[in-house]
Amino acid sequence: MCGIVGYIGPKEAVPVLLSGLSRLEYRGYDSAGVAALSGGRIQVAKARGKLSNLVEKLKGGAPKGSAGIGHTRWATHGEPSDINAHPHTGASGRVAVAHNGIIENYLQLKEELGKAGYAFISQTDTEVIPHLIEECLKAEAGLLPAVVRALSKLRGSYGLAILDAQTPNCLVAARRGSPLIVGVSAEGNYIASDIPAVLPYTREVYLLDEGEIALVFEDRVEIHSAEGKRVEKELYTVTWSVDAAERGGYSHFMLKEIFEQPKALRDTLVPRVRRGSIDLSEAALSDEDLKGVSRVVLVACGTASHACLVGKAAIEKLARVPVEWDIASEFRYRDPILSPDDLCIVVSQSGETADTIAAMRLARERGCKVLAVTNVVGSTIAREADRVLYTWAGPEIGVASTKAYLTQLLCLYLLAIQLAFDKGLVSEEDYALYLRELETLPDKAETILSSTEPMRRAAELFHAQKDIFFIGRGLDYAAAMEASLKLKEISYIHSEAMAAGELKHGTIALIEPGSLVVALSTQGLVADKLESNIQEVRARGAQLLCVTYGDTDLREKLADQVLRIPRTVDLFAPLLSIIPLQLFAYHCAVLRGYDPDKPRNLAKSVTVE
Repeated sequence: MCGIVGYIGPKEAVPVLLSGLSRLEYRGYDSAGVAALSGGRIQVAKARGKLSNLVEKLKGGAPKGSAGIGHTRWATHGEPSDINAHPHTGASGRVAVAHNGIIENYLQLKEELGKAGYAFISQTDTEVIPHLIEECLKAEAGLLPAVVRALSKLRGSYGLAILDAQTPNCLVAARRGSPLIVGVSAEGNYIASDIPAVLPYTREVYLLDEGEIALVFEDRVEIHSAEGKRVEKELYTVTWSVDAAERGGYSHFMLKEIFEQPKALRDTLVPRVRRGSIDLSEAALSDEDLKGVSRVVLVACGTASHACLVGKAAIEKLARVPVEWDIASEFRYRDPILSPDDLCIVVSQSGETADTIAAMRLARERGCKVLAVTNVVGSTIAREADRVLYTWAGPEIGVASTKAYLTQLLCLYLLAIQLAFDKGLVSEEDYALYLRELETLPDKAETILSSTEPMRRAAELFHAQKDIFFIGRGLDYAAAMEASLKLKEISYIHSEAMAAGELKHGTIALIEPGSLVVALSTQGLVADKLESNIQEVRARGAQLLCVTYGDTDLREKLADQVLRIPRTVDLFAPLLSIIPLQLFAYHCAVLRGYDPDKPRNLAKSVTVE
């Protein structure tokens, strides 16, 4: 959530800050601000709403200086406003801070600082930080020891960019629980909460680890531990391009990323299937490791949790290993039963999801081996997990995950098949069959995307609905959950997903003439039972949109609209059936006049609980 950018170098800082913040708009925010240092004085400009509001405001005069910090804020403490926007300054104006995260003990600190004479003007938790640093500067000789002292008093999570008027040649970056990187170039150095912000200027970055503090000068970077001791780190080179993070002619990032899914699937699959077998050596998962797995625990949030629900079904069906599926935000609070023999798999697109990180750390404390499935190299989850399977989806800018979700599914399928084979539960013939079918999925995804008119037409018919119900059985239920989430998060249509057999246990009371029910029908074992559920809602006047295979003999009179996908092994159907429903959600959002890339109140990376 939120975005941080900092710059120090020979150029004017504010244009660099605004450029970086524009590349972080996808993260979700409700206000923006910049601060620059010149002549021993920090100037701040802030505006509620979109970055464009700040840009317009700066036409009357922008802060000057070659060192500065910028921020896009997503409100947690205090309403969106100019006053609550970041950066925040200390009482004397000496220190300015941009902050991602939540300070859990801010009320205690606010009371203590109030007694020391500090006055607060905002409703935010962040404002305690610059006051606290200024207070610590009274007792410490230098900015670094003052920051170390101040941070030791904070409880919670933070990614910080700090500007000190009396240390004009240096910016400070610090992280605990909220990601930060430091970019290095010949034309100055940068701080950012995500890589796209600095890509136009450099591909060489330091990935700050938990508790680290960076002193960022124009010509060098010094990294220190939470205690202030010097740390040596290697630079990480970003391998994807600026163009990969731009729209490339598509009207929205989400649409671009939907159409990138065949490539993302190939990029994730090809390195792992070699000479007719699955190779998971990159994750240091040997055949012996997999044979020894007696239980799997899958933990994730949101879209990634839906991928895990499919992964649970695949692992249990093929490998006959019990799988526990849990939402990360609930996992650690129920005191889960974990064993060193368990394999805990955590799934996160960004690798920075706060609840998933906390769940991973709990699993490691309990002695579990942790395998991460993530899209971001060098993310917190990738660095802290024992093993990592990267999804290789490429940068995903749209808040509503699409290609990252499909590649998460693919990684979990690969793991399930190999686990089953190593345990001797899948024959060589079936193993080969599954791999051949997996290799066809990118082409089948392309087939769906080659004819998107039915999805747009369905959206034209149904985008004015106030409530939509998604139903399915078995794996279709898991896919229905993801389809419902996609629709509600970008079009703001209320939707529910349910196991079709549960309709009659209450929800069917909501079905009335004109209601829209979206039925997924790809699971042959329960197709007849699903048809009975369809008949039940049709008898009550519901309209029906059905997603099924192209060769299914679905009686057209049962559905007002049918979205068809290529035939595959039923186990793999969720990977294909979601694509037309991603497009349906996208077109509904656009037709309703909403920006699908920036859904209200949401952010790409949820870095607070």
